[in-house]
Amino acid sequence: MNTENPFSELFQKQKANQFKIGNTTYKERIAKLKRLQDALENTYKQDIREALFQDFKKPFLETDLTEIYPVIDEIKFAISNLKSWLKPEKVATPVSLLGSSSFIVNEPKGVCLIISPWNYPINLTFAPLVSAIVGGNTAILKPSEMTPNTSKLMAKIVSELFDENEIALVEGEVETSEALLELPFNHIFFTGSPAVGKIVMKAASKNLTSVTLELGGKSPTIIDDSSNLEKTVKKIVYGKFTNAGQTCIAPDYVLLQESLKPEFVALFKQEVNTFYSENPESSDSYSRIVNSKHFERLTKALEDAKIKGSIVESGGDFNVSDCYIEPTLVSNLPEDTTLMQEEIFGPILPLKTYKTIEEAVAYVNANKKPLALYIFSKNKKTIDYIIENTRAGSTCVNHILLQFLNHNLPFGGSNNSGIGKSHGVFGFREFTNQRSVLKQHTISAVDLLIPPYTNWKKKLVNLTIKWF
Repeated sequence: MNTENPFSELFQKQKANQFKIGNTTYKERIAKLKRLQDALENTYKQDIREALFQDFKKPFLETDLTEIYPVIDEIKFAISNLKSWLKPEKVATPVSLLGSSSFIVNEPKGVCLIISPWNYPINLTFAPLVSAIVGGNTAILKPSEMTPNTSKLMAKIVSELFDENEIALVEGEVETSEALLELPFNHIFFTGSPAVGKIVMKAASKNLTSVTLELGGKSPTIIDDSSNLEKTVKKIVYGKFTNAGQTCIAPDYVLLQESLKPEFVALFKQEVNTFYSENPESSDSYSRIVNSKHFERLTKALEDAKIKGSIVESGGDFNVSDCYIEPTLVSNLPEDTTLMQEEIFGPILPLKTYKTIEEAVAYVNANKKPLALYIFSKNKKTIDYIIENTRAGSTCVNHILLQFLNHNLPFGGSNNSGIGKSHGVFGFREFTNQRSVLKQHTISAVDLLIPPYTNWKKKLVNLTIKWF
């Protein structure tokens, strides 16, 4: 390990403390969760709202719903289930090992690194931390530098609630993340883009560190002619433009049965006006793009689509001084446009049409596995066909984003959209090692089969192979 690494001392403190933390009882871990819950729910609730508004004008109510509530819900779920999760799981022992018992214990992985993104900084920093705590780990948190006000507040919260030899938060630019990734953590939990996920995985491989990668991708939304289009469009507008489209599981593009296009466009305009008024820039319910870099990326992608013949069906206005981009619907996009090649992560929604459901499914499968896939249909045969003939990290039928809120479901991607799962028991498992334990109580049949290998032992082996 590089002793010149600026975080070596902090890492070594947590490493030295890992067994003390790992041997804490479920009651001690619950006490930590309750302190965190109180900080989010009471002490720092208004501070969190204000910090996120300063970073990208996130509406207070949206902060409550998408940042604070999910973490508190994660905490409550863990508190209700932690005692049972920590119990050793008894498993069967084969007759050939008669005289022994077997069980599985969920032991802490040790010293963990959590690298979180800017789009939901509270949610995507503290929710994995909940899993790390219930697993009995120490952890270093590295939030994004793109939301400096929120990161500064989270650092204050963490320092007040925990000793740094157990949980610490460090701020900094890319160089900070690079330095942290040099250290031999026992587990890394990263949320971000597939491109950076590959960098994290490569760094982890040097120490054979296990990883959870919550990534992204182009999540499709398939709509057929059996759906209730008015309700469908309302849900899509909500799911796409919450947080100004800066959501990893937001619909990235729509695949629409072609006869529905005129009605879809009309309903889209209507719902955007209902949600955000005729001038969303003046709405108190609409966020901004996080910074000028991402604003420029999105406006360039939109301009690229226009140059190549795409049609802006609705929206398209922007204000560079405020990092504002209007909720936008674009159709007739060539496949070589940036909007169809890259994850959008902003308030621009491409609309494509199809003639048959087989055509829509083939289009989805021609691309990398998405983090989420949405289906709007009343036809069970169609729904089953899509699920059976596509692959995705998660699927939600006749709604948007809700799969993220069910802690009984694993959340995560597949291949390019992620590795590993989070939430509830699935997050607990990511931060623990399933350690197998066998205890021998009496003499075992195996003890009778040690050398020298006599004819009698050969007969006993043959008997064992035949009957056991």
